[in-house]
Amino acid sequence: MSDHVRYSLDAVQSQFTVHAFASGLAAVVAHNPKFAIRDFSGEAQFVPDTLHDASIQVRIKAASLELMDEVSEYDRGEIDRVMFNEVLGISRFPEIVYTSTQISAIRLSENLYATTIAGKLTLHGVTNELDFSGQVVIGEDTLRGYGSFPVKQSKYDIAIASIAGGTLKMRDELKIAFFIIAKKQG
Repeated sequence: MSDHVRYSLDAVQSQFTVHAFASGLAAVVAHNPKFAIRDFSGEAQFVPDTLHDASIQVRIKAASLELMDEVSEYDRGEIDRVMFNEVLGISRFPEIVYTSTQISAIRLSENLYATTIAGKLTLHGVTNELDFSGQVVIGEDTLRGYGSFPVKQSKYDIAIASIAGGTLKMRDELKIAFFIIAKKQG
């Protein structure tokens, strides 16, 4: 593995979001909350110029999710309470981890690759396979990866959130979007 180049993920410069969607009749007027993932770390590595033998691992502090939407302080408090306590259970499951098991890449241009990433996501104490596609741009000292993928909460034993005494229920599927910037190490 000495021929690998390593990149460390930069949470400050990156954008990593989770978008939840309302369901049912109330969905027309309901809030579809979007959260920023503020505290995460990780590493990507691969053989230079090929993306051969690539891998990535990302560790997210569950308590770092922050509601991005403009809502009243009361609503923000309610959404945070439901998300952190009832949905994520951050006291029992403080970390979310994704580890790739295989990455394949097709070179689209000199520094641009289409990637398919297979791996395992551990969320809420449950580990499942999670595969997604993205694009990677490799610079001289940076790597940028972007894409999005769905996550079904029910696959991770997460109760689907309901707010306002059950009148507003969220959909099972979340949309995770990422624009990750990583810096070359060593």
